[in-house]
Amino acid sequence: MRLSRYFLPILKETPKEAEIVSHRLMLRAGMIRQQAAGLYSFLPLGKRVLDKVCAIIREEQNRSGAIELLMPTIQSADLWRESGRYDAYGKEMLRIQDRHERELLFGPTNEEMVTEIFRSYVRSYKDLPLNLYHIQWKFRDEVRPRFGVMRSREFLMKDAYSFDIDFERSKTAYDRMFVAYLRTFSRLGLQAIPMRADTGPIGGNLSHEFIILASTGESEVFCHKDYLSLDVPGEDVDFDDAASLAAIVDTWTTPYAATDEMHDEAAWGAVPESDKLAARGIEVGHIFHFGTKYSEPMNAFVTGPDGKDVPVQMGSYGIGPSRLLAAIIEASHDEAGIIWPKSVAPFDVGLINMKPGDADCDAACERLYRDLGATGLDVLYDDQDTRAGAKFASMDLIGLPVQVIVGPRGAKAGEAEIKIRATGERETISLDAVTARVSA
Repeated sequence: MRLSRYFLPILKETPKEAEIVSHRLMLRAGMIRQQAAGLYSFLPLGKRVLDKVCAIIREEQNRSGAIELLMPTIQSADLWRESGRYDAYGKEMLRIQDRHERELLFGPTNEEMVTEIFRSYVRSYKDLPLNLYHIQWKFRDEVRPRFGVMRSREFLMKDAYSFDIDFERSKTAYDRMFVAYLRTFSRLGLQAIPMRADTGPIGGNLSHEFIILASTGESEVFCHKDYLSLDVPGEDVDFDDAASLAAIVDTWTTPYAATDEMHDEAAWGAVPESDKLAARGIEVGHIFHFGTKYSEPMNAFVTGPDGKDVPVQMGSYGIGPSRLLAAIIEASHDEAGIIWPKSVAPFDVGLINMKPGDADCDAACERLYRDLGATGLDVLYDDQDTRAGAKFASMDLIGLPVQVIVGPRGAKAGEAEIKIRATGERETISLDAVTARVSA
């Protein structure tokens, strides 16, 4: 993509309303635009990152055996009355009526709707286990939306829902998602720690939040330092092996880790002082097991092996992709701007032409733009006639992993400079070696 043809509205000044680093940098880097309190447009650069985050989430959900569908954003109030949550959920739910005065709501979550879909088609235990997920916009009318997309009213959510015949198999479904989440956050460049958590209005008694440590975190968290060195399961993990999944979950839940709501001072006191880590944390995912909380009142029954009808055991599993963008920035930035992990960077390479109009610079950049693109890399080519300082500042701000810089003197000598954004490391190499070096 040529920058001269791209829509990248970078702001030179820091917006006054931005309280935390991620909000400031997302606004300045032209990733988002606030439309109203807690409502944001994702501009092209932000949309590219959002798509990459969603792609990784999808790959790991699919790898674990979950099946994607898409449910509507608007839901019938009648479904929520069946489960008993319509009146209990609170003012965060946006209640609306259509022209026929039917009561509807803008969905904050989808337990009721997915249970209705399940009960309409599944009758036998032989059709289980089943895990259905989607990635869809949600709305919760936060009393005080703040911190940009970190706590917005409309947000993108991946929510999955598991259905099983008994608790033992449902616990395996929970473990399967637990492991999938470990892999997902690792691929996103995040060190996420699973912590015991309150289930809130969704219900249930088995729940973990996945937390990344950050000074701007919304809550205080407590964990054992062992979490900083635990190995994340690899691609070869067998999601059909219940015993190995349980062993992984056991490894990742044995050291102490809890949010402030679930903090146990007695258990915390047993952790050696040298191993204690108390910090602020950002929630990036939350998983729940809630048994028959929805299947019983909504008559989601299946016939078991003994011929008797039983309510299915359920769980739900959430990740907020839009929130993740802010969380990644909070965990990976410096004074100059964002430092994107390679896996989610909006472009792989920033190509900077230091002097557009110079024959040697133009020829070298056009060649590199073509050759880098041919290897499958996404390249943002700064072909604009602006000051060198502005070019460097913009590239550092938007945080692309690699910058390839071509100036008149270097182009004439057949050389380019490569800068690694994360480390600041610079290297001058021949133009002939750039593509191989960057694509390695």
